[in-house]
Amino acid sequence: MRLTYLGKTGGSNEGSCPALYRTDRGTAVVQGKQITDPEALGDLRDLAPDEIAVEVPWDVLDLPREVQ
Repeated sequence: MRLTYLGKTGGSNEGSCPALYRTDRGTAVVQGKQITDPEALGDLRDLAPDEIAVEVPWDVLDLPREVQ
């Protein structure tokens, strides 16, 4: 899998999260802070053993519209 960087949102320091990427497989990759809070993890549905949850600000989700 190869990633194409779409960008970060304002206020992010260089080298820090969050960021959004498009893959060559027609999917997206989100870079964010891993959620480790047990209560938050308990709220997730159907998290598979090979999955993690990451937290990103809402404005990261607007990046695909900005790069079109």
